[in-house]
Amino acid sequence: MEKIIYALWRDASENRARFNARLLGEVTDALAAHVFGLRLNLQDAEVERGTSPRMASTQPQMDAVIQLWSPSANDPARAPVDAIIGGAAPRYAAWLASESTVLPNTLHPPVTGRRTEGFSQIVFLGRPPRLTWEAWRDTWQRHHTAVAVDTQANFEYVQNLIVRPLTYGAPDYAAMVEECFPYAALGDEAVYFDAVGDSAKLAENQRLMAESCARFIDFDRIDCLPTSQFDVKRIV
Repeated sequence: MEKIIYALWRDASENRARFNARLLGEVTDALAAHVFGLRLNLQDAEVERGTSPRMASTQPQMDAVIQLWSPSANDPARAPVDAIIGGAAPRYAAWLASESTVLPNTLHPPVTGRRTEGFSQIVFLGRPPRLTWEAWRDTWQRHHTAVAVDTQANFEYVQNLIVRPLTYGAPDYAAMVEECFPYAALGDEAVYFDAVGDSAKLAENQRLMAESCARFIDFDRIDCLPTSQFDVKRIV
């Protein structure tokens, strides 16, 4: 079984709400027959007004992310899925990923077909040219991981190491991270950094997180977007 991550861009002439409704309806219905597991992350009305970190090095930025678990990511095996996604969006990109669930969501477990509690922050990361691949991975997974858990109010934290791009012209990302936060963290940094009522702790957590991120993130190649998470089909 292999994990594939798709980023989708809608046609600018299509209303975002209509695009999201199609993805949650006919598109995921069609995809479900081909995969073991299926998760959808949407930029929708629930998250569009939030002030949590937003960064966009890809222009235009992707509108949705589909994560799926398939018997094979090889081109012939993936063709039916590509056809469905290609019919749903005028532009898409796909990557093969190795998933590591650092912090499973036991606080607000996803319910199939329903929006997960809070919001999901999706971050696509590039590797800084100054770091070798192994130095970058070691800094991210061996050293940064604990900082991300200790300084934030995330209740799910999944690291996706990009193995290789699967589509021509896919942005050169090294990883995709998904973190779930309480809904209030969308607009309140004290909630986001797990420091409600403690200004000193807020400042310290912000400092620690910023310093850790600076060690391994290429800020010229980063896309950070809040989304609503929907688990459409759970792996059993």
